[in-house]
Amino acid sequence: MHGVAVSGLLARALEHAVRDAGRTGLVPARYHVDLFRPARMVTTTATARIVREGPRLVLLDATVEQDGEVVARAGATFLAPSGAAPGEVWAAPGERPTPPPAELLPPAGEHHVPMFASAAPWSDDFGDHQNAGRHQTWQTAVTIVEGEECTPFQAVASIADATSMVTNWGSAGVEHINTDIDLALCRLPDSTRLGLRALDHVGADGIVVGTAEVFDSTGVVGTATVTALANTRRTVDLSAGVEPRGAV
Repeated sequence: MHGVAVSGLLARALEHAVRDAGRTGLVPARYHVDLFRPARMVTTTATARIVREGPRLVLLDATVEQDGEVVARAGATFLAPSGAAPGEVWAAPGERPTPPPAELLPPAGEHHVPMFASAAPWSDDFGDHQNAGRHQTWQTAVTIVEGEECTPFQAVASIADATSMVTNWGSAGVEHINTDIDLALCRLPDSTRLGLRALDHVGADGIVVGTAEVFDSTGVVGTATVTALANTRRTVDLSAGVEPRGAV
């Protein structure tokens, strides 16, 4: 089972726990996932519990289990929005990321192969983007549970797994495998269509940290970070492209 599905399922469990506690209007501002066992295509359950609750925040833990064994865990902090502070603070200069041109995208709500840009312009041809350029992606989230509508939080939690791809994809392919996902959000995306753009990549002795900006159609909503291990024996070589099979 792909990390996209595992992370989305954890987000769903966390979201439901907050809802069941009657805490409406909170924003999932921090979200961390540990992916420590391979998840298989078998019966899977996800549960979440509140660890601490206050007037302005709710802290939660969640797990995904298969055959009685925990395969992934998550922690999240949901915060209550308020008025913005009036002072000015430093923000990184430069152009913010934007979605691909509208003419390249299918109608809203229609699933599609993820779009990428790098040293090459936006396209869904993966082979074009096996290079050392700055990578970004634009995706439409898939449904986490059949018969349910995907929420913006489930969308951003699942697509955040692609942070490893946009930060670790280089001239020789994707040579690292991520062990976790970290999200920090100031607000939820405006829909289930959103993007990631590589912000930084640092590494030493086969351990790397990749950070990406998370953005929707109106601007940046936060950052996503992954810690990854060199995995050159199983490098994902995308130079020949991939067969389109829908959104991932």
